[in-house]
Amino acid sequence: MADKIGTCIIGSGNWATIIARNVGRNVASMSNTMEPKVFMYVYEEIVDGRKLTDIINTTHINVKYMPDFELPPNIVAVDDIVTAARDSDIIIFAIPPTFVSSCCKTLLGKVKPTAHAVSLIKGFERGDDGQIILISQIIMRQLKVSCSVMVGCNLAHEIANDNFAEGTVGCRDQKYYRVLRDIFKSPTFRVVVTEDADCVEICSTLRNIIAFAAGCSDGMELNENTKAGIIRRGFLEMLQFVDVFYPGCRMGTFFEACGISDLVTSCYANRNRKLAEAFVKTGKPLSELEHILISGHEPLGPVTAELVHILLKKKGLVDKFPLFTTVYKICMGDLPLTRLVESLCQASEDIFHPQHTFQL
Repeated sequence: MADKIGTCIIGSGNWATIIARNVGRNVASMSNTMEPKVFMYVYEEIVDGRKLTDIINTTHINVKYMPDFELPPNIVAVDDIVTAARDSDIIIFAIPPTFVSSCCKTLLGKVKPTAHAVSLIKGFERGDDGQIILISQIIMRQLKVSCSVMVGCNLAHEIANDNFAEGTVGCRDQKYYRVLRDIFKSPTFRVVVTEDADCVEICSTLRNIIAFAAGCSDGMELNENTKAGIIRRGFLEMLQFVDVFYPGCRMGTFFEACGISDLVTSCYANRNRKLAEAFVKTGKPLSELEHILISGHEPLGPVTAELVHILLKKKGLVDKFPLFTTVYKICMGDLPLTRLVESLCQASEDIFHPQHTFQL
């Protein structure tokens, strides 16, 4: 019999905990092919006088991040990232993007060379040349393993409550197509796998710019037609961006959970939307609101808008992306909020698709 596939999870926040619950349940039922024990790397904290790892391993509850939901007993919390990952074939990253590089440096040379990573992380990094670097690319370059992505329309608490939700896996290794679907899914969490990994990851990050615009609309108490216009225009600019910078992606990917579903959800229930609404209503600087409203999380809407703007400016395409550009300039204080609606009114009806390379 072939060796069983081992799995670990790097991270212990709310999203990591819910995914751990799904993975733990699924691998326990796949005992012919999967190792039943799943290690979860937990950044050690003291909660009520006890180590968080001890609490998780004895009560099977992550009291810090998801106190109302029980983990299966085969999830084993450890405070050492190498211990969690060294024997795993699938290494699932569910940590803030700012910690990716340091984790990969710690793990380099200490994991199986045949291991396959999966990034559940949303966000971009900026390369030295001004180009955008995907988080999965950082993992592949620094850890020297292949890396898939899993994102989608997935609010952690709703999935934990067994409300129907969807996710999309962008898989870069055909060997893991079915395995990744089977370890992440649940009866109420539908997972679709595609090989269009770049598009899956890009959509999940660009939607933060649009969610910020939707939050500005909410803060100004504009009507639902206006918000719908923001979502529509934002969706079109997502299409344009991918067509220009990542030609060859599949049009159908935008209609998976990572695309339109995640976009709509983010524009109604997302920390970037919440941040933007408070930014409008309070008039306080974004830097101050970030610490109050989304402590411990990077504000991906403003950050992504800046990275995208730098890339568009370098390519001379700023005018082709009026919504993305306006959001960036509002965040920088270079434009008043009223320009948000003006950007929709003045946007060209012609959608910029110079490559025309979308596949069905």
